[in-house]
Amino acid sequence: MLRRLHPEQPDSFAFTPANLAWAEGQITKYPDGRQASAIIPLLWRAQEQEGWLSRPAIEAVADMLGMAYIRALEVASFYFMFQLQPVGSVAHIQICGTTSCMICGAEDLVAVCKEKIAEKPHVVSADGKFSWEEVECLGSCTNAPMAQIGKDYYEDLTTESLARIIDEMAAGKVPTPGPQNGRYACEPLSGLTSLTEHEDGKPAQNASVALATDIGDTIKRIDGSEVPLLTPWVGKDGKVVSRDAKDMPPPAPEAPKPAVKQAAEAKPAKAASDATTEEAPETLEGARGGEPDDLKLLKGVGPKLEQTLNELGFYHFDQIAAWTPIHIAWVDSRLKFKGRVERDGWIAQAADLAAGKETEFAKRAKKDGKNED
Repeated sequence: MLRRLHPEQPDSFAFTPANLAWAEGQITKYPDGRQASAIIPLLWRAQEQEGWLSRPAIEAVADMLGMAYIRALEVASFYFMFQLQPVGSVAHIQICGTTSCMICGAEDLVAVCKEKIAEKPHVVSADGKFSWEEVECLGSCTNAPMAQIGKDYYEDLTTESLARIIDEMAAGKVPTPGPQNGRYACEPLSGLTSLTEHEDGKPAQNASVALATDIGDTIKRIDGSEVPLLTPWVGKDGKVVSRDAKDMPPPAPEAPKPAVKQAAEAKPAKAASDATTEEAPETLEGARGGEPDDLKLLKGVGPKLEQTLNELGFYHFDQIAAWTPIHIAWVDSRLKFKGRVERDGWIAQAADLAAGKETEFAKRAKKDGKNED
């Protein structure tokens, strides 16, 4: 499935103060220079706050982690847990459509979504409360057919039970997640054939369902108003707790320092492509002698990007090879995504090509006869 950014985007994104403190705390989990490792939890928190991942949200997270925008977009577009378009304000329903669920009636569940939400996936219902999609295997094959709604699984579904769940959610209720046919977990439908001594006295619900129900963490989204938003690896003094902290004496009392400040100090320097200083490189009004270089021989440059570079005044490899970091910042701000120049190594490639050398990518591009943006 092709995953692209939604055509309609908000003007900006900012974490709520509480979510920002949580995000900064997450960054402190990783060693200096490895802050990008926090990309998935930060993107998830942004999605929890807004319901979906907008381009401003992805770029804001990238800025926090010192990452090129394209790198953050690669993560957001790769994982289907991230929604790149607006979703229902109450819930986004993901129907598993892979083999076990398909055999057991997933198509009937999709029909319910089409009837009660919208005819097509990723379309928000008329009341704005719901959206849906069909997804690949969610790993609950024993309890097929099933759906993930919010953070929880609703299993052993029928058309009647799914319709009821949607109606209850629309009315502001939170239906109990887990099996919907009275099954405890994923034991045989015909009943236990082993470990039967544990049948009596077991809780009414399995542990994951019980905990999710007790803390109300099912379809609810984290909006940053929750107290506390814990980052247990950050001490009360705002300092990251060492691995052997349990053996250390308690610190002397002092005024608490916010976790945000500690994480901010750990931020890496921004990459050259994120520099705030820009300077236009040498540009030309047309190719020298009317014969431009084939910029598609640079990795990552396809016909559309070559046209954009030509429109900016770049026709030759030696022009690109001469770019400095502040030139790259100027070019980056005029391309669709920041970081592409450095990610694909345009400068080094252009220098070799301008000198008459042939890069490995150029050889493949000539052989294939094409390159794509």
